[in-house]
Parts: sequence; C-alpha cells; structure tokens
Amino acid sequence: MKKRASEPFIPVARRETVRQEILSLLKDNELSAKEISAQVGVSEKEVYEHLEHLRKTLNKGEYHFFVRPAVCRKCGFLFRKRERLRKPGRCPVCRSEVIEEPFFVIKKI
Repeated sequence: MKKRASEPFIPVARRETVRQEILSLLKDNELSAKEISAQVGVSEKEVYEHLEHLRKTLNKGEYHFFVRPAVCRKCGFLFRKRERLRKPGRCPVCRSEVIEEPFFVIKKI
C-alpha cells in the first residue's frame, strides 16, 4: 500500500531577510539567541550563524555589535575573553553546567 505524498513545504512569507529581521530586533534591544530564534522563526543554530556575520560586518559602520558575556550561575565566573558567540558548555572554574547564555545588542555609536 502506497503512502500519500505529504503536503509540499511552503516557506514563510517574509518582507525582510532573516538577517535584516535580526538586525531590526537587536537595535537597542538586548536579546539572547533563544529569544531571537523564537521571534524570527529560525533555529538557534542558524541564529548564531547570522550573528557571526552581523558581528563581522556591523563594526565597520555607525552601528556596533555588543555581546554581554555568559555567566556561570553557580560561581559567577564571567566569560569575558570568549570569542565564540554560543553559550559555553561548562564553567572552567567550578565545572558547573548551569550557565546563563550571552545576550546581544546593536547600538548606534
């Protein structure tokens, strides 16, 4: 017995690109990747890819990309020198995995 073909995938209609949506969301609003993902409708992994691109391109113009670093909730260690935008897996001091994720904002300078 053959299965019926499922309905064809229809992409979400957008007026802006995903990167433009993220850019407009982050202007003067501090959000985490999880919050951006929920509002834009793409995966967190894809959000991090877009954020990497925005970080590289924005700092050349009038807008600048800022990151509030991740913090260990157990010991308070601040991940200041971390280059990657993703949330760290474990704290290097206390080895706790309970870490508050980084927040991102775009501000005009």
